[in-house]
This record gives sequence, C-alpha cells and structure tokens, in this order.
Amino acid sequence: MIDVKVGGETEPRGSLVLGLGHDVVDVAAFAEQLDEPGSRGRLLFSVREQRQAAARAKVKHDDEAAHLAVRWAGKEAVLKAWCEALGERQNPYTLDDFPWVQVEIVDDSRSRPRVVLAEACDAKLRASMGSASLRWHVSLSHDGPIASAVVLLIE
Repeated sequence: MIDVKVGGETEPRGSLVLGLGHDVVDVAAFAEQLDEPGSRGRLLFSVREQRQAAARAKVKHDDEAAHLAVRWAGKEAVLKAWCEALGERQNPYTLDDFPWVQVEIVDDSRSRPRVVLAEACDAKLRASMGSASLRWHVSLSHDGPIASAVVLLIE
C-alpha cells in the first residue's frame, strides 16, 4: 500500500493504485474522423461532454476537436487502467464493445477533469474489481497536434 498525492490532495492512507492508463491522440487525424461524412464519432461522447468541449473551445478560441480528442484519450486511458487493474482476470469489455458514451470525461465546477461512469458501467467496474471503494484520477493535456491523458484507478 502506498500514499498517493494527486491534484494537491493526498489520498487516504493505505490507498492503492490498481491501474494506470495512458493514451495519446493525433488531434488533426481525430478532427478529420469527426468531420467525415456519415461519421458516428460524436455519438461516442455524451451530450455533456460535447457541450463542455464546445464551451472550452469558445473560451480558448480554438477548435472543439482538440477538446474532444483529449476527452477521447481520457476514455481510452480509463479502459487501459481498468484492464491493467484486472490483471489476469477476464476483461469486461474490448475496444469494440466498450460503452464509450457511458464513460464521461467531464470538468467539475472548477474546470478540473473527472471520470464519471454511468450507473451500469460503474456497477460492472465494481463487480469486476470486487470492490466498492474505487476512485479515478485523470490528467488531460493537449498541445499543438497531440492530446494526452493519464488515468489512475485507486482503491
């Protein structure tokens, strides 16, 4: 067991990092995929994620695709952290059947990113891990052509 300091706050003594996920996204390629005729890319984001990405783009005077790309990196990092935490146990999802829209990467009231799972997805996480006391930590960054996310699953 280790003490973990994340976002300026120390996790309760005895917290354990169960899984680490990291992902990077090419922002320009991601924007092209979103803009392809018939693309269903935006359907992989919740209404709240799309609304927050549009609002951030407006405030920062940049492209909404960069804000969606970093959230996409966050979603993939969640899947990676979850799968790593399972070790040799069966993964509950693959890339093909992961409930992307049920895993939100959203900003809290202070514009800090958070992982929010829909109730069914959260129940599946807790059942697969055999624990009710799980927490996520996420760090997002995008600079120029690259969006990146790091996610920790902590017990």
